[in-house]
Amino acid sequence: MTSDLVSTVLTDHPVWDGHNDLPWEMRTLVGYDCAALDIGTVGTRTHTDLPRLRAGGVGAQFWSVFVPGTIPEGEAVVATLEQVDFVRSMTIRYADELAFAVSAADVDRAWSQGRIASLMGAEGGQSIGSSMGALRMLHALGVRYLTLTHNQNVPWADSATDERVLGGLSPFGHEVVREMNRLGMLVDCSHVSADTMRDALETSQAPIVFSHSSARAVCDHPRNVPDDVLRSLATNGGVCMVTFVPKFVSEAAREWDLAAAEAARAEGIDPGDYPAYTAFCRQRRTQAPPPTATLSDVVAHVEHVREVAGIEHVGLGGDYDGVEALPEGLEDVSCYPGLLEALAERSWSGADLGALTSGNIRRVLGDAELVADRLQQEREPSLATIASLDPGGITGSASR
Repeated sequence: MTSDLVSTVLTDHPVWDGHNDLPWEMRTLVGYDCAALDIGTVGTRTHTDLPRLRAGGVGAQFWSVFVPGTIPEGEAVVATLEQVDFVRSMTIRYADELAFAVSAADVDRAWSQGRIASLMGAEGGQSIGSSMGALRMLHALGVRYLTLTHNQNVPWADSATDERVLGGLSPFGHEVVREMNRLGMLVDCSHVSADTMRDALETSQAPIVFSHSSARAVCDHPRNVPDDVLRSLATNGGVCMVTFVPKFVSEAAREWDLAAAEAARAEGIDPGDYPAYTAFCRQRRTQAPPPTATLSDVVAHVEHVREVAGIEHVGLGGDYDGVEALPEGLEDVSCYPGLLEALAERSWSGADLGALTSGNIRRVLGDAELVADRLQQEREPSLATIASLDPGGITGSASR
């Protein structure tokens, strides 16, 4: 049963989640056919449907318009556009429940109408094909963050889970960050290497986000955020949206994944190949079930981010429909109230919980919009190309 405190928080400050992969699930399961998988009904085979979003107190969602980093850049751009098309179509089909949103004001408007604000974030720099024009067109279509890499390096940025090539951002990568600032597109540093995180923080004039990352000090996975970077968020104004992915929140689940990755390599499967490795792990689970992560594991990460970065710099990015399994107590999008109850029991106030659920990410997007307003008065759109700024043809594995 939800307490009065949590009910009030979710009424005044609905959950604004940083990352949900329902669009990719809809692509792989039913070819985007909402008649074949109707998210307007409860109990779909996905983690997400509209009744469960309502039950979870979700008022805004960054839908991930994701494509794997193993897809060649040109094909990745097309596949990203297909993901964008689905999100826009989904918001039209379910217009009574969803409202397409591209700004903090749009989110406020959706809430005043009793609808769930639907925003988009592109997951991986492969989605822009190393093109400033493609970046601007994604923004024009409504994409409001770009995760700089996925599991593979891109030609201009190192990933957390690929070989170290650049040591962070290339000159073109820095220019991508500057152009994102000019556009008002959030710089998302989930999936990138720690050096890339630090380079992005150094270059960005707007707050950065981690749309779905947890704390490296609590679970030593390279996808998580080191403490020095968390401390830098206090200066930058950004937010780390804690994710629920078991191998990022539980050391035991992390160890299972390390063993699975080794077994996959022995069979010629690259653990960085998202579709292939996901299929491998699905089969492996039937033979050697992984340890169960718990809601308490996630609480530990939320509290650590708060302790190191501050209450103004923590949020939630569940990664629902982006993973096969989720922690006990957080099995689908209806489960956010349980997490808030656990935090309330640890003396989080209503104001603290409201900052976590949506206050912080709303401020971050609003601040990015203000930075964009200023920068658009100061400079024209960037005409830089990767050939002009990165001579020598440095490439990441996504382009090989």
